[in-house]
Amino acid sequence: MKSGPPSRTQITHRMQAGFYIILAAQFFSALADNALLFAAIALLAEIHAPDWQTPVLHMYFVFSYIVLAPFVGSFADALPKGKVMFISNAVKLVGCFAMLLGMHPLYAYGLVGIGAAMYSPAKYGILTEYLPPSKLVLANGWMEGLTVAAIILGAVVGGLMLAPGFAELMGYQPGAHHLLPFMDSIGKLAVAIIIAFYLTAALFNLYIPQVALDHKPARKTLPYVLRDFWTCFWQLWRDPLAQVALAVTTIFWGAGATLRLIVLNWSESVLGFDPGKAAQLTAVVAVGIAVGAVLAARWVKLERAVRVLPVGIAMGFVVMGMVFAREAWLVIAGLLMIGCLGGFFLVPMNALLQHRGHLLMGAGHSIAVQNFNEHLSILAMQGMYAGMLRLDLPLEAIVVFFGLMLTVIMHLLWRVHGTDQDRLGVTDAR
Repeated sequence: MKSGPPSRTQITHRMQAGFYIILAAQFFSALADNALLFAAIALLAEIHAPDWQTPVLHMYFVFSYIVLAPFVGSFADALPKGKVMFISNAVKLVGCFAMLLGMHPLYAYGLVGIGAAMYSPAKYGILTEYLPPSKLVLANGWMEGLTVAAIILGAVVGGLMLAPGFAELMGYQPGAHHLLPFMDSIGKLAVAIIIAFYLTAALFNLYIPQVALDHKPARKTLPYVLRDFWTCFWQLWRDPLAQVALAVTTIFWGAGATLRLIVLNWSESVLGFDPGKAAQLTAVVAVGIAVGAVLAARWVKLERAVRVLPVGIAMGFVVMGMVFAREAWLVIAGLLMIGCLGGFFLVPMNALLQHRGHLLMGAGHSIAVQNFNEHLSILAMQGMYAGMLRLDLPLEAIVVFFGLMLTVIMHLLWRVHGTDQDRLGVTDAR
């Protein structure tokens, strides 16, 4: 006797289970990414690398997102997203094993950056293929909040693994002969443990539900892929709703990455914090982003995503107000507010961009374009910050400049696109 078609309740339960698997895969992959940064820094110290190579580690990640943008979007749309995530984690594992085998940390971490650039279009793109539009803001809230949690926990885990007490607990003894290649340094021991996180993420990748391929690339030749990427690039910037979402996320991440450096400088020069304590303040912003993401997931609908732009205007004013903070508790409160406001308007913008990108060209393509713009913005704004420091501008003036820039740009976007939600016409077709 044949069973009938699944009921709506059964379909809902299956979708929920699949979404939790996606979240679990993303959590362990992000946890490993952020813990690995600390292990790579430790490996640089062990080989007595020059000090300038430590900040260059992050640049290798940025470089991969920019250079590979034309290819990773097509790759993400050409295969089931779960398979793409599995392959991407495999590339990250290759980078980890390269570290264990003695490859220079910069080059090995660059391999991991390639895997991360491949992973991003798939992890967000699957949300638009798997969930109805009405659930996108909620899904992005969960994804963003869990990613921030993984960032914070990754920093904690990375720090703990590099502590001498942990190495002793694992049986590591400096100078002793070890049969296994990853037992001859604390940094390699940390990398070996992080590999277990990537393997866990890869295991979850195998159980991510498959959905029908949408917007599969017509051809795979290099000229076509490059031309297709630039077509998608201009298509997103010309679409009114995609344009506002792309502009907001591009400015946010460029300014956010630069403000993180400013916070470190501010904490040391104004508050007198040591570098370790100053670095902990960046976690305050991450906590705020997680809170804002959860609030946005609860209160903001996709069809009203554009209405959160005034929150970005307010965020710029709070950034400018930081110049008056001279006490640690005021700085912490301000950073928490900045993170909360940022998470609240970023999540709906991400969801809106994914929705428009999915309709126009395929989610993988649109997220690759988004990553390309965001990381170019990071390079440009950090270059501006470096130039301001070179000109010996006061730190207060730099803070006011970036806060004012945020406020002005968000205000202009609000004036131009404030009524664009009327054109969205989101329908829950599934």
